[in-house]
Amino acid sequence: MLTSIAYGLAIVLNLFVLFIGARFLLAPHAAAAGYGVPAKKDGDVAYLTIKGLRDGGYGLLGLALLAFAGARAEAWYMLIVALLPLGDTLIVLRNGGTRAVAFGIHFATAVVVLISAALLFAV
Repeated sequence: MLTSIAYGLAIVLNLFVLFIGARFLLAPHAAAAGYGVPAKKDGDVAYLTIKGLRDGGYGLLGLALLAFAGARAEAWYMLIVALLPLGDTLIVLRNGGTRAVAFGIHFATAVVVLISAALLFAV
C-alpha cells in the first residue's frame, strides 16, 4: 500500500510540474499570474519560456528517474527539488505577490514534495 501511495504521489507531482511547464510555454502571462507575480504585457516572455522549459524538464526527469532508476533515486531527486518551491515562495514575497500565494501554493508544494521524498525513502 505504501509503495502505491509513494509512487502515485511522485507520478502526480511530476505530471503536475510538466503541466506547469507546458502552461508557461503555451500561455505564459496567465501562468505568471497564477505563479503569483504577473508578467509585464510587453515583456518577460523569454524568462517565462525559460521557466516553462525548466519546469517541463524537471517533470520529465522525475518521471524518468522513477521509471528507470527507482524509488531511492526519485526520493533524493524530490528532496533536492523541494528547494525550488521554497525559492519560489521567496520570489513571490520579494516581488509583491501575496502571502496567500507564497505560502498557500509554493510553500505548501514544497511540503508535499518533501512528503513524497519521505514516502519514497520508506519504500
